[in-house]
Amino acid sequence: MAEEKQQAKPSLTTRMLGTVERVGNSLPDPAVLFIALLFIVWILSWLFSFVTFSTIDPRTNEPLVVNNLLAAKPFTEWLSVLVTNFVHFHPVGVVLVAMLGIGVAEHTGFINSAIRSLLNVTPASLLTPMVILVGIVSHSAVDAGYVLVIPLGGVIFYAAGRHPLAGIAAAFAGVSGGFSANFVPSSLDPLLQGLTQAGAQILDPEIVLNPLNNYFFTTASSVLIIGLGWYLTEKVVEPRLQATEIDGDAEDLPEMHDLAPNERRGLRWALISMVVGIALLIITAWPEGSAWRDDNGELFTGAAAMMRSIVSLIFLLFLVPGVVYGIASGSMKSSKDMIDGMTHSMHQMAYYLVIMFFISQFVYAFGQSNLGVLLALQGAAGLKALALPAAFTIVGIVFLTAFINLFVGSASGKWGLLAPIFVPMLMALGISPDLTQAAYRVGDSSTNIITPLMPYFPLVVVYCQRYVKNTGIGTLTAMMLPYSVTFLILWTIFLLVYYTIGFPLGIQASYTYP
Repeated sequence: MAEEKQQAKPSLTTRMLGTVERVGNSLPDPAVLFIALLFIVWILSWLFSFVTFSTIDPRTNEPLVVNNLLAAKPFTEWLSVLVTNFVHFHPVGVVLVAMLGIGVAEHTGFINSAIRSLLNVTPASLLTPMVILVGIVSHSAVDAGYVLVIPLGGVIFYAAGRHPLAGIAAAFAGVSGGFSANFVPSSLDPLLQGLTQAGAQILDPEIVLNPLNNYFFTTASSVLIIGLGWYLTEKVVEPRLQATEIDGDAEDLPEMHDLAPNERRGLRWALISMVVGIALLIITAWPEGSAWRDDNGELFTGAAAMMRSIVSLIFLLFLVPGVVYGIASGSMKSSKDMIDGMTHSMHQMAYYLVIMFFISQFVYAFGQSNLGVLLALQGAAGLKALALPAAFTIVGIVFLTAFINLFVGSASGKWGLLAPIFVPMLMALGISPDLTQAAYRVGDSSTNIITPLMPYFPLVVVYCQRYVKNTGIGTLTAMMLPYSVTFLILWTIFLLVYYTIGFPLGIQASYTYP
């Protein structure tokens, strides 16, 4: 009996994750949390405004000044841009527009039928790596993975008789935890390269970097992330979730039956319409003078119409097949059904909009105060003062980035701040900008999935609440913590091994400078 009791005792990992979940769920509602954080930023900005810093702000080349947001002018300025902060907050538009099209596809039954069909051809043993792989590839569509792949991960797992939160976790790990692991070039590559090059030109005005300077490393990293995510989902996360009861509203949970003849007909015509749409896009984008390209003829840069239209294309990619499916299957009787689908999807986003309002105000205040800049600069200065060997310096960059990522969510905004510091600093130590950028990408990706300050984190909480109503910040953090810690440690080791062996980082990339 004593032996049985000992065996039944939860493992140390289980107890630790349980503690994280309890502590996290004891925190206020995410919206209230960001209200509190907004007040904290205001108070800290007032306190630090009295402090004189010798740290030089790389954006102005002058001593850093923390702005007092409680002063009359900054406060009234905040009131004047309060609406603009919310309306122009990037995740809001991305999510809502994409969800309008997805809502129609879901309402008519297209997504449900497509998933059931997919389950019939995907071996059960490969379901987890397939979800993670799709999450990784979704980076090519910028933030589409957050509004498309992550909720579908839950639906697919639930349909397969597995815990839906495990599917959400696997998808989230692929989309966000593996944000910089991708074998398909995306707009993120030239975006980061441009910021890295600008930082490198502080020290070497003639230096030019290739936009795919990390391509080989990110391609190899995708294999690593899929393998790690596969193991963690099935051996750590999913077993722990077995005790978590699914108590979502039955009418909102996906039901999976064999495809009826009308559903097969609808799915067939919907897929034909999707293929035709993609073919038209390829045909129109292929010519060198295509309107989808930027002024230099590039298709996958941030300035190209193709990359700037990703969300709009996702909207159409689901709207058109959704409507075609509804007409062909008979599930859509009139145009009102299409509007009903959009309306229902917006109804589900109500809570998300409330949270986004307060997050947008917090992000604005944090940026205007310069507290984030101060945090980054002081961390970089501390790293420089240590004067560590190259390998240890790279590890330091990874972990410092991972830490800063807990407070500053935007990958481009964070690297725009850090690149002018890290890149020339490491060039002076003989480390190339290409390697510095790779280290940044590892650190930036690893902690995305455990910080509530990441703009899409509350959205993932909402996805989980569809199946488990009492899901909170702690539940999601505890669920994703094994991924984050494992990715951070093993991906860093992978980078060091990659660096030691001397595998090429990317096109026209190097490890050393000059």
